[in-house]
Amino acid sequence: MMTTSQGSNFEDPTEIITTTPIDIIDQTTGNSMTSSSSRGAHHLYYECAVVGLVVGFVGAALNGLVVYGMIASKQHKKQVLIFNQNLLDFSGCCFLFTTHAVKLCIISLSGSRGTHGYWLCVLILSEALHLGPLHGSFINLAAVTIERYLRVVHHVWAKKNLRKWMIYSLVIFTWIGGNAFAWGWTVPTTDVVDGVCYTLVLWKSRAAQMAFSIWYFVTFYVGLFLIFILCYGRILIVIRRQAKVMSSHDGSSTAQTQSNKTQAKIVKTMIIVSMLYIVLWTPSYLHNFLMNISSSTVLEDDGVTLSMLCIGFLYNCANPLIYVINLDPVKRVLLRLIPCNKNTQPVEGIGINRLGC
Repeated sequence: MMTTSQGSNFEDPTEIITTTPIDIIDQTTGNSMTSSSSRGAHHLYYECAVVGLVVGFVGAALNGLVVYGMIASKQHKKQVLIFNQNLLDFSGCCFLFTTHAVKLCIISLSGSRGTHGYWLCVLILSEALHLGPLHGSFINLAAVTIERYLRVVHHVWAKKNLRKWMIYSLVIFTWIGGNAFAWGWTVPTTDVVDGVCYTLVLWKSRAAQMAFSIWYFVTFYVGLFLIFILCYGRILIVIRRQAKVMSSHDGSSTAQTQSNKTQAKIVKTMIIVSMLYIVLWTPSYLHNFLMNISSSTVLEDDGVTLSMLCIGFLYNCANPLIYVINLDPVKRVLLRLIPCNKNTQPVEGIGINRLGC
């Protein structure tokens, strides 16, 4: 998702093209890298300061609060996949901050494959640490959507066949799948060349890069978009039908009514989260895809690329706010952290008295 380099100095990448048997192909453009050393330094520090430190820190702080709120309100046991979504976003933001903080250090990288410099580049300076949880959260978002679809549209089948072990298996899969994808993508396209760590740019051929780019776009953008539209479209139809049926039966139980309201609120929350994913990540997906089929110099600009990435990572920062607003138990727990808040109500299972100024 990012194209970065890190080393003891910012050398002209055009020199590297003549010193290595592997063509250095920009992940986003597919062209040989020809930026100047000063442009590379500016690109690196802008990326580290804005994308890594600011977005990573804010995202980690907000997601950490929601993770705490869900644990304190016991919602992590009731909404396992939603809790996993926040945990993945929290981990991804923490690694995003850590990785870019290390990149700001002037570290001398030298040696060939298997040396300390190479492993530092691949394990720490590469994007794999945060790309794993990030793509795990994308997979988890699809899993939450399908789970909500089964529970609402095929309620009888889900009640009979959907077991807890299946949900926990999905949680494990999101972590393993996201990290397997990230490391499988990062390691082959990362190496140290002339003391500089190049990440996600070393492709063996233009065809390999194009094939991966098309698969990535279809899987994580088009695929997720279709899942959201089909599943939530059907869910909204069923919920609307249930609301009409309940309005015609005044004798409906209070417990059933409350259950339906809770279910509708969770669906509403996930619809907002899913639409936010589409809205904020669309510029980055389209930008990267167009750069692989176009030679426009405007699209290749580092500032444009990083701006698109910043918009995408806002998704990880905005997610927690949506959960806080829509999940009442979590909201009550977090409101109790405000010292001057006198109007919060006790949360079931938490022995905390009211707080006041």
